Amino acid sequence: ACFRLLCSLLIPALFLSGILCVCLVVLLWGIRLWLQQRKKQLTSAGKDGKRPLLVAFFHPYCNAGGGGERVLWCAIRTLQKKYRNVTCVVYTGDRDATGEEIVEGAFRRFNIKLTHPVKFVFLEKRYLVEASLYPHFTLLGQSLGSVFLGWEALLKCVPDIYIDSMGYAFTLPLFKYLGGCRIGCYVHYPTISTDMLSVVRNQDTRFNNAAFITNNPLFSKFKLVYYYFFAFMYGLVGSCSDVIMVNSSWTLNHILSLWRAGACTSVVYPPCDVQTFLDIPLEEEKSTAEHCIVSVSQFRPEKDHPLQIRAFAKLLKEKRLGQQPSLKLILIGGCRNQQDEERVNNLKRLCEELAVSNNVMFRINVPFEELKRHLAEATIGLHTMWNEHFGIGVVECMAAGTVILAHNSGGPKLDIVVPYEGHITGFLAENEDSYAETMAYILSLSPDKRLEIRENARRSVHRFSDQHFEETFLLSVEPLFK
Repeated sequence: ACFRLLCSLLIPALFLSGILCVCLVVLLWGIRLWLQQRKKQLTSAGKDGKRPLLVAFFHPYCNAGGGGERVLWCAIRTLQKKYRNVTCVVYTGDRDATGEEIVEGAFRRFNIKLTHPVKFVFLEKRYLVEASLYPHFTLLGQSLGSVFLGWEALLKCVPDIYIDSMGYAFTLPLFKYLGGCRIGCYVHYPTISTDMLSVVRNQDTRFNNAAFITNNPLFSKFKLVYYYFFAFMYGLVGSCSDVIMVNSSWTLNHILSLWRAGACTSVVYPPCDVQTFLDIPLEEEKSTAEHCIVSVSQFRPEKDHPLQIRAFAKLLKEKRLGQQPSLKLILIGGCRNQQDEERVNNLKRLCEELAVSNNVMFRINVPFEELKRHLAEATIGLHTMWNEHFGIGVVECMAAGTVILAHNSGGPKLDIVVPYEGHITGFLAENEDSYAETMAYILSLSPDKRLEIRENARRSVHRFSDQHFEETFLLSVEPLFK
């Protein structure tokens, strides 16, 4: 009787599920046909009678001045140089600026001049991807928000080729299956990584894993299940790509394990403005009266400025035992908001506690020429972020001629501070003690030995030039244009 009852309930349920699935497929197919029709109506033929190929970049914050934006404008310039019949489109939420002002900003900040006009599609719902909108379940909230933002973008312009250049992977299936586009993406940083999973699994307290979660086994288990679910979904949407470009070996390893699309994945190093820093003359150290240690990074929690200050305090303590040249730590960085400014105030308080205030200097939102001057005068370039996905600041320090001391993880470890033609290019450290010891070792070297390391480092950074980016980028996106 139970079996008969189960069958009588199961068969109609399966039948109903089948009908709903068919209805859903028909609906999605109908939307796709409607979007294709809309595409034909909205795009007109060019002077030669051919309809231009629309290549759209999804970059809601294209008017920001970071490394991700440098990649965007270099990519557009590269495509404009190579392909005649291509119109580049940028989906952006920067509605406080005109298209002309955005292009002018790219030229002013990055010295990138585009050869042809760019079409901008201004999006109204960018607030849906703001982290502040989702105090809890931020990853999931932002990802779902990006789907709605992507839908707005797709309604306004249906491209032939869609490239996500900001890490909104959940928009990829939308453009592939509903927009009928060929899909590419440039991944700066995986939305979730296997490192994040291990941090939660091991109950480590970090800036993105609060103490109240690590101290509660139930909360930790729940967060781990949530992360695994999200990682599964992230892998599913990412595998929709036809071409996947990643910015470093570290990002490559994570994307390969999560997206499992090795055949279409390649490393394309971001274009760093190395030439500007290589223009700084590389001279022998004139003065041994003072050594400057310079750090260049935004005042964000993951950059771990407290580690720099504590290691520097330890170095000073050891150096005071003998008559040594005076030491100065210069922290150069950008403050984006009030939280960043509060972070700087906390760092200043830490300097007072450790009695190093007289030896530490903060330079916030400095002009580019001042940044160059500090790097030209510095002996050591300092970087302390754990698992930095690439490390443009590390490349710039090496190009400027400092002896780099970076964190022994992520992009610096795997791609940047690596031997070049068998010669040492810099140093790596992991904790307060090893940073202090390595700084002391660098300062104990003869000026000639330091000059040799600086020269090796300079020769190695050509791998990260604009020209190298253009070559590898074109090679990677070629399948999208066939």
